[in-house]
Amino acid sequence: MSRPVRIFWKLFFYGFLAFILLLVLINFGVFGKMPSLAQLENPSIMQATEVMGDDGTPLGKYYKERGNRSNVSYKNISKYVIDALVATEDERFYDHSGIDAKGVARAVMFLGQKGGGSTITQQLALNMFDERASNPLARSIQKLKEWIIAIKLERNFTKEEILALYLNTVSYSENQFGIRNAARTFFQKEPDRLSVAEAAVLVGMVNGPSVFNPRKNPKAALDRRNLVISRMVTNSKISEADGQKIKASPIQLNFKKVDENNGIAPYFLDVIREDLKKWCKENKKSDGDNYNLYEDGLRVYTTINPRMQLYAEEAVAKHMPVLQRVLSAQTSVKTDAVWKEHENILQTAVKNSDRWKNLKEDGLADADIKKTFYVKTKMKVFAWNPQREKDTVMTPYDSIKYHREMLQTAFMVMDPLTGQVKAWVGGIDFKNFKYDHVNLRTKRQVGSSIKPFLYALAMEEYGFTPETECEATQQYFPGSGYVPAKNSGRTGTRTMASGLAWSVNEVAAYLIKQTSPKRFADFLKQINIPTKVEPYPSISLGSCDLSLYEMLWGYTMFPTGGFSTKPVYITRIEDKNGNVLARFDTDRKEVISQATAYNMARMMQGVVDYGTAAGLRDRLGIAEMGGKTGTTNDNSDAWFMGYTPQLLGGVWIGCDDRFVRLESGLGYGGQAARPIWESFFAKAYGDKTLGLDKAAKFVKPESLRNEEFNPYPFDPAASQDQDEGNGQADEYLSTPDTQDIPVESKQSLDEQKILQEAKDPKNQVPASTEKKPEAIKPQATKEADKKKKDGFFKRVFGKKG
Repeated sequence: MSRPVRIFWKLFFYGFLAFILLLVLINFGVFGKMPSLAQLENPSIMQATEVMGDDGTPLGKYYKERGNRSNVSYKNISKYVIDALVATEDERFYDHSGIDAKGVARAVMFLGQKGGGSTITQQLALNMFDERASNPLARSIQKLKEWIIAIKLERNFTKEEILALYLNTVSYSENQFGIRNAARTFFQKEPDRLSVAEAAVLVGMVNGPSVFNPRKNPKAALDRRNLVISRMVTNSKISEADGQKIKASPIQLNFKKVDENNGIAPYFLDVIREDLKKWCKENKKSDGDNYNLYEDGLRVYTTINPRMQLYAEEAVAKHMPVLQRVLSAQTSVKTDAVWKEHENILQTAVKNSDRWKNLKEDGLADADIKKTFYVKTKMKVFAWNPQREKDTVMTPYDSIKYHREMLQTAFMVMDPLTGQVKAWVGGIDFKNFKYDHVNLRTKRQVGSSIKPFLYALAMEEYGFTPETECEATQQYFPGSGYVPAKNSGRTGTRTMASGLAWSVNEVAAYLIKQTSPKRFADFLKQINIPTKVEPYPSISLGSCDLSLYEMLWGYTMFPTGGFSTKPVYITRIEDKNGNVLARFDTDRKEVISQATAYNMARMMQGVVDYGTAAGLRDRLGIAEMGGKTGTTNDNSDAWFMGYTPQLLGGVWIGCDDRFVRLESGLGYGGQAARPIWESFFAKAYGDKTLGLDKAAKFVKPESLRNEEFNPYPFDPAASQDQDEGNGQADEYLSTPDTQDIPVESKQSLDEQKILQEAKDPKNQVPASTEKKPEAIKPQATKEADKKKKDGFFKRVFGKKG
């Protein structure tokens, strides 16, 4: 053997040993950590946490950029997707063991011009790295790592499992990872329902997600789809005729990208995100690490009913534009007089805006940044239209005022027996207004909606009954003064039932004088109201701030026979393999007797039959229900709480800045808040699939079986009473108008009348005053009320009133 030949073989032998040594060193992690066998058997590829409704409908996800994926098993992937992938990316996939020697040789020989040498298994291995190395030397090491991982994958997984793993991890553009997300986003289908043409489009994207995006680059996507079809024909996956037919057809997309702003129940998803983060910090996986909400593929099952959620959002969208038009038409808003003494709030909002923060990061001085807020700019702002936005030109400063003048709302519906929350609307539009108004942390003055708690205390512990006569006069409290603060001139007495039905403030003041402010404050704690309420006499009129969430929690005791039921919105949490990690059960506590609960439920029916929400029960056609309106001073807050034996719901309406308010009588709780509740309950009870029964009745306790109950013992003077402010500062008087506020998206004749009345100078309150005009009850409504009262007299007393 000649010397050159010996040198060649020595170099080959030493080079081969060096290469083997390099592979060994790579395998043992000398050049970076390699996944363990356990990790290969259960790949730790980031996977989004999915949130499901009570019927299994996906509500949304939590994920990092590369974590927006949902796993799907091989059997639930269309055969056409598998065939298209293998034919296009790795036609010898079933013949190699992770590395395709022919493919590698071809890639080396032609420098990749006739296709790369990576197999599907190698591509899957590459997806297990955080990113593709850019440095040539680092990329060479990474390539060797791919080979090692690919061989290990082939040894530990079947071919079918490798294909499923690959399809679950690959990117499909639009920040969609995994075949399930891609199928849902581009075609609104599950992956097992994809056609040949659809499968070819998605498989065509894996080599260049952005380049072959059919929505952004339709021509390139069409050409790529047709290439995939040609390779399927070449590999005998489909016939030549079928291939030609598909290639002659255009791409038919059904694109809908769901993100945090436009999914189902976005406010709800944002609220429970914090609860889930807390749960993850308190619970560990088998490897000792805490669960990660964005990476571990958890499945969270909630109590939200998608149909009820849709009805709730529709109810808000139907009614809120009507009220917004009234508010925007007010002189104080149109002239900016409402902001006259509140410039500090606007300046704080300016400095907290994204525009200010971004310009600050760019190094601009505060003075220069401030100037930009007074320059008119093209922008998009919120609007009550299908897109929930419009193009306009205004200064950033004016846009802040514009958005802060938007009426907000909170609406929550739950099952009072189980505590399961069925619908949650935390505001008018999550994209533009992220702040949630339902949750426990968001508190507003509750006004008269607190009165049922006081009445329940009086019945439970002090022997009051619906027929008990109560003083209807201003009450004096040493050290605190008079409640209500303003003397309405009322005298005499009212029955307890009529005092509640027509929300007479003097009756509430009389009741808290009998029970004491301290006992009432303690009672609120006893019925599980989390917020500490200070024992002032004015809390009888709702001067305290509470959240809608805790108000609903408190109201659960009325339809449940005295049991306080904590609202619950998560039923269980599973890991990505379906193992149950946690369950969340109903938390109930008896807080009042069944007799008191029943009497309160029946007494609160007076509110929705003849009181401040008159006619509501008749319009819905429900056998038994209860409700309560609430209005705070200056109409800053409007409430309506209502329930049937099966459902409990609450509505709040107001602006985030309390001085921005409805100045006309339309702020009255039964008009401003009640229509949202009514619209939802009409749809929910009209949907047979929800299993709600209009004929359901509250369970009557045995102790009351032989008693006839009149939920609203008639009081001739009481019919002139009304829901009032909460007693702080000046007192407000408003006559309830039982006519409904029109809630059609287009103006009806009635709505035009309401808007016109709101514009009337007689119904406007100057920004500098605190006086509230008395609303005028239309004659038609008065006549309708008279007929109702006459009918009541005939039933109860056998004669007309």
